[in-house]
Amino acid sequence: MFDKIKSKLASITKEEINLLHRVDLHSHLIPSIDDGVKSLDESISLIRQLQECGFKKIITTPHIMAHRYRNTKETIYEGYEALKNELVRLEIDIELEVASEYYHDQEFLDLIEKGEVLTFGDKYVLFELSYTVEPFMLRETVYKLREAGYKPVLAHPERYVYYDSAKQYRELKDMGLLFQINIISTQNFYGKRAKKAVEKIISLGMVDFIGSDIHSQKYMDTFLKSLSSNIYLKIVTKNKIKNNSLR
Repeated sequence: MFDKIKSKLASITKEEINLLHRVDLHSHLIPSIDDGVKSLDESISLIRQLQECGFKKIITTPHIMAHRYRNTKETIYEGYEALKNELVRLEIDIELEVASEYYHDQEFLDLIEKGEVLTFGDKYVLFELSYTVEPFMLRETVYKLREAGYKPVLAHPERYVYYDSAKQYRELKDMGLLFQINIISTQNFYGKRAKKAVEKIISLGMVDFIGSDIHSQKYMDTFLKSLSSNIYLKIVTKNKIKNNSLR
């Protein structure tokens, strides 16, 4: 698989390579704190594969979700430091940062008001919604984030079953939301509906960030398929991708 990817990248011009992102945003690589990797060994294996694909930096984003993953800044940083130390010990030369993927709930709103939200880059905040129930206070949440100086990034908008039209996506963008798509959605990983939705978002030129959302080797295998396709070049010709601004 790696040979195929390297061969594909070698056939791309220098200008096109510069368009490809080399910062991965959105993954679950800190062991045993959410539904992501279960061990340091698993995390290291996935990070090595990202490095072999040419990635220079990873911003990993464990869940903070009041009803399921009650992580805090302290629990996240404890796991993050352990993972960073292991990368140093193994002499794996890749930059690792940490933020969070927040769930849109009352705890998230409380953290916004306290100014205790984990961010990446230029005060970007990644958060997700319920997949099946449309939130009734999303506009107010986005307003609070922006008022507090944060830049809200909606994780995988293609996965929410109640959003599927250009009109709805434009309304979200008009609120001030940035979009982070999961590249594996283009490979039918979440089903036909999400694939169709992500293709629509790409064609509308609404993609701001690309993410892997890697949780395990199963995710990685599909991610590698996306790298050996032409999907990245299709995305960057229609969208202004901000991943490289995070380097």
